[in-house]
Amino acid sequence: MTPLHRARPRALRGALAALALAVPLATACSATPDVVTPAFDVTAPVRSGVLRQTADEIARTSASIRRLDDLPLYEMTFHGGYDIEAPLTKDELARKDEGWACSLFHRGTEFGRNFDWYPNPAIVVRSDPPDGYASLSVVDAYYLLGKRDPADLADPAQRRRLAHAVLAPFDGMNEKGLAVGMASTPDADLPVPDPAKPTLNDVRIMRVLLDRAATVDEALTLMRAYNIDFSDGPQVHYLIADRSGATAVVEYGKGRMNVVKDRVLTNWSVVSGTPDERHRRLTATVDTKTDGLDLLRSVAQGHTRWSVVYDLKAGTARLVTAKRWDRVHTLSIARPQG
Repeated sequence: MTPLHRARPRALRGALAALALAVPLATACSATPDVVTPAFDVTAPVRSGVLRQTADEIARTSASIRRLDDLPLYEMTFHGGYDIEAPLTKDELARKDEGWACSLFHRGTEFGRNFDWYPNPAIVVRSDPPDGYASLSVVDAYYLLGKRDPADLADPAQRRRLAHAVLAPFDGMNEKGLAVGMASTPDADLPVPDPAKPTLNDVRIMRVLLDRAATVDEALTLMRAYNIDFSDGPQVHYLIADRSGATAVVEYGKGRMNVVKDRVLTNWSVVSGTPDERHRRLTATVDTKTDGLDLLRSVAQGHTRWSVVYDLKAGTARLVTAKRWDRVHTLSIARPQG
């Protein structure tokens, strides 16, 4: 898999800087407080760039953020709505293109993935938008914070930045049992953009699928309704699955969207390449009784940041950070009580 491509960090910073809030949003290094004045109507919608929240929803989202472990891994419950198609800027932040080794699989009602990348913090996001399905996803928090250091949860501005993680899922599952994740691919040839279609980047399309698709077929229909933009950063392909057992790999090649029936995804081009060792290993073992986390452990790399197995029927997930296999976080789409 890949991180967000080089456009993402600066693009998100650009989007954050342009927020039209009743209260200012500071950058991660700014001391400007991100507060809501007592006189502000907490029920009035706040147009904060791509986020659509009342002041009360902003406060509830911020208050929900907590640290789960020392990866560091965070967790939040997003309250409110957002503009699912709002464009990001084209400014880019140079990123190295090596180190991608993500592995994904689907079997029955299980969807698993290793995310392998730089030593960045991560955040688990619960979302229940007013116009979409509830979901659970995992995000590399570097692209919100702009740093690899742990977030300062005492800083309201950093909590506000983390709220935008709802827009950038790296993998996830929704309440209907639809799951999606991505991995880098060495080759991609996108279709010529259709001016009649909206354009989304590689992670925002996954937010669309989690919010609006209940099945693989619905997800494929949605993907065909958008232009996908990888800019000049890493190219990606996607594994999509649902609780019925349906699965599909989506990869862009030869100027079109290709749909391939496969249950395993790594970092070779399924349209024009040769399976790598991790793909061969997962393909040979995915139908065994091996526990899902053990499958991921068998193909983990030195830089695996998180390993997650989603249960598409139960709406739960087991997540391990940095290959600490004896420390399993049990997560659920349902919001924590209290």
